[in-house]
Amino acid sequence: MKKRNPLSPYFAYAKKCFLNRSAYRFDHLMNILSTCLQIFIFWEIYRALYGNKTQVDGITITMLTTNFVLSAGLGAVFCPDDYFLPGKIWDGSISTELLRPISFKGRMIAENAGNALFNLIFRFAPICIIAAVFIGLCPPAGLLHALCFLVSAFLGWGVLWAISFAVQMTAFWLINIWSILTIKNVFVRVLSGSMIPLWFMPDWMHKIIAFTPFSSIYFTPVQIYLGQLSFEEIALRCTIQLVWIIFIYAIGDILWKKGQKKLVVQGG
Repeated sequence: MKKRNPLSPYFAYAKKCFLNRSAYRFDHLMNILSTCLQIFIFWEIYRALYGNKTQVDGITITMLTTNFVLSAGLGAVFCPDDYFLPGKIWDGSISTELLRPISFKGRMIAENAGNALFNLIFRFAPICIIAAVFIGLCPPAGLLHALCFLVSAFLGWGVLWAISFAVQMTAFWLINIWSILTIKNVFVRVLSGSMIPLWFMPDWMHKIIAFTPFSSIYFTPVQIYLGQLSFEEIALRCTIQLVWIIFIYAIGDILWKKGQKKLVVQGG
């Protein structure tokens, strides 16, 4: 008898999410237009702030635009479902989910990976093409930098997923985690460099942000793409990303184990 691949259920969940996303074409198109509109607005704002200057502190407007496009594109790709676990606790289906013969956490990763793959193909790529044609982007610093960018971007996705995972675990104790998720999203938007490039942050703030996981999500991949980091620095930054993934996931896993013992189903 052929031995069953233990990962096949997770691939099935990832495939299901990918196919489900493809069914909502109009919603997908609106998301692309929304992201492009956001990029164009930021581009116009910073172009007005730059005025006649070609660069500010060594940062050109094209580098700035590239930061916004890559950050917005990666943000569209990553996009973890922050209500995956809370929703199942609210409607009571978590009790059934925990009885399935597969890892619930593995399913969370699989479904998010399916969504991420869909967004990579049908959101990130179109956004980059549109921005390159109408605004202009910096090319990668080199082939090795492009490959390192992909590795760092993957690790950045892991950091953001781990943060989302840890925050979702608080749903075992709180009825509504909307406020915590809102705070989390604000921190990610501001401290990751996707809204305000970290190049323009005050030195004291930049040093503080360096001790948080947020800059590892978008800004580190962007710096690698633009060639602002040496290969030694790239190795160090990627190691830091990996450490953050392990550390934050460990916190979430502790909350997961404690939360299951405290679980009280109110729905279903």
